[in-house]
Amino acid sequence: MPSFKAQTNRFQTLLTVVFWGLLACAWLEPFSASAQETRQDPPLDRLVGTKIAPFSRTDATTGKPVALTDFKNSRAVVLVFTGTDCPIGNLLMPRLVELQKRYQGQGVQLLAINANASETAEGVAQHAREYQLNFPVLLDPGATLAEAVQARFTCEAVLLDADGLIRYRGAVDDQYHYGVRRERPVHAFLAEALDALLAGKPVDTTASSVAGCPIERDLKSGTPRPRIQPAHPEILEAYKAVEPDIDPSTIGPVDYARQIAPLLQQKCQGCHRPGQVAGFSLLSYDDARRWAAGIAQVVEERRMPPWHADPRHGQFANDRHLTAQERAALLAWVDQGTPRGDQSLEPPARVWPEGWSIGTPDLILEIPADYTVKPEGTLPYQRFRVKTGFTEDKWAQAIEPQPTDRAVVHHIIVYMIPPKGSGTGQHGDMEHLAAYAPGDIQTVLPPGVAKKIPAGSELIIEVHYTPTGKIRIDRSRVGFVFAKERPKFRAVTIPILNQGFEIPAGASNHEVRSSVTLPSESRVIGFLPHMHLRGKDFIYTAHLPDKSAGHSEILLSVPRYDFAWQNYYWLTEPKLLPQGTTIECVAHFDNSAANRALTDEQTKQAVRWGDQTWEEMMIGYIDTLVPVEPKADEPADTP
Repeated sequence: MPSFKAQTNRFQTLLTVVFWGLLACAWLEPFSASAQETRQDPPLDRLVGTKIAPFSRTDATTGKPVALTDFKNSRAVVLVFTGTDCPIGNLLMPRLVELQKRYQGQGVQLLAINANASETAEGVAQHAREYQLNFPVLLDPGATLAEAVQARFTCEAVLLDADGLIRYRGAVDDQYHYGVRRERPVHAFLAEALDALLAGKPVDTTASSVAGCPIERDLKSGTPRPRIQPAHPEILEAYKAVEPDIDPSTIGPVDYARQIAPLLQQKCQGCHRPGQVAGFSLLSYDDARRWAAGIAQVVEERRMPPWHADPRHGQFANDRHLTAQERAALLAWVDQGTPRGDQSLEPPARVWPEGWSIGTPDLILEIPADYTVKPEGTLPYQRFRVKTGFTEDKWAQAIEPQPTDRAVVHHIIVYMIPPKGSGTGQHGDMEHLAAYAPGDIQTVLPPGVAKKIPAGSELIIEVHYTPTGKIRIDRSRVGFVFAKERPKFRAVTIPILNQGFEIPAGASNHEVRSSVTLPSESRVIGFLPHMHLRGKDFIYTAHLPDKSAGHSEILLSVPRYDFAWQNYYWLTEPKLLPQGTTIECVAHFDNSAANRALTDEQTKQAVRWGDQTWEEMMIGYIDTLVPVEPKADEPADTP
């Protein structure tokens, strides 16, 4: 049988830049002392209290000019910088429409400003129609208005009083941030500032930080790039221990044709192409140049790639992190002005599969009916029960859960409910079968390995929907490719869980443990740690029995758990563990006000086990190989 490592090449997946992580939210410390003046963190309240110059810009929806002086009789004007494909910005569109309706009778006018270099009037107008915007959307060629008010991100609001003075600048509210979303905002910054201004009172909060997308400007070689602080210092320290960073200024000329195009093909395009989960494409030079500033920010910040395993423990077939050389090349390319290089040296376009990644399924099962996803807020998990109709046992070698609208599906988990007496489901009524999540992979097992689905089984298809700013329709489904012959090993997913925990109100580092002792020799092939919004970190440790030297080994360490990415960690080679080994899982949870994903009310309550996002789970899934009893004429085998 071919080696497991060779077969798990099918597990290799691509760097995904889901746009929750695509951006940084502040300009932080400078590169060096010599660049101190140009790369300092600008104050949040920059220009607050100063008057902006009159301006006139073209309304993309009407083609007519709109001037600030057109609203000289207004009590306030709000400038909101937008883009057509910024996910956080699109989530805010219904809120902006609501704000215009609420305040237009009080003499307030909203103006959207699109300053992105690659945006077209037609695209901006179409976007405005899709979101039914009830205010002008102005084009800002060259980002000159953005420069005048020192706007850096979409989603940034600038509130002007009747005299044109900036009275507030920053976020509309705090409902959405990178990778997290709340059912409702805790602080409605813009509305609070408007209420104070209209009441003739001082604006208490004059500035706030913004979560959005970098306003796309034309980059030139030598343009100062702000130093971005790593979002997850735990990950930074882990990688520095095995691979020191490389200064981008030391690696020489970098161009798209020779270095960046192959890198994007290998690490990005799997999701950054039409019809996939990412919010934009990276199939061409123009695509990459447009998003260069955002790419540099998330690479510098280590938000991307979405890979959270500590490199000091275990080797994984689907490891998608950037090497130090790759990180330095991407950053240097941006610093050097995104040169294209010799187009004749660009690699041919990569051919990507259409439809199913596992090939044409032998069977497709879908949820019973279309599901309508509301435009904003949060949704509880939806669970759909589906009958398989199997009259005989089936062996699935490949399983792919798939949304029909990837934009609104955070993840899918497929559980199997086997009939009693089937010989499976020994870990509970529902057995984990397969999963889908942005940046993760479908279940494709090597030859000779399959998952058993007994006759009479039913499926629970659990879908976590995430609104995107407008009503969407999804009908998620599951594709199966069945083994052509009886497998020699059955892949079994075992949940190592603790359902009896209680996380105290306000606890910032609450520990929960779970464990299982292996009743027989086992080959572990993969891990899936699962928590909800309070999850901080997760470690799997194998405690070997005394007869095996009695030592312990960390199998997987996730020093910074990220609920936005449900990563499966597939080992390059199976890990053989002797009978009597105890696999212990240790997780920590943050139920404090420092957790951006929580509301103030949530942090004031103790939290226990529950299915919904605002509740918690603690599960350390492991996938193991169990020998299948061969037929009389078949020898046993090992993977």
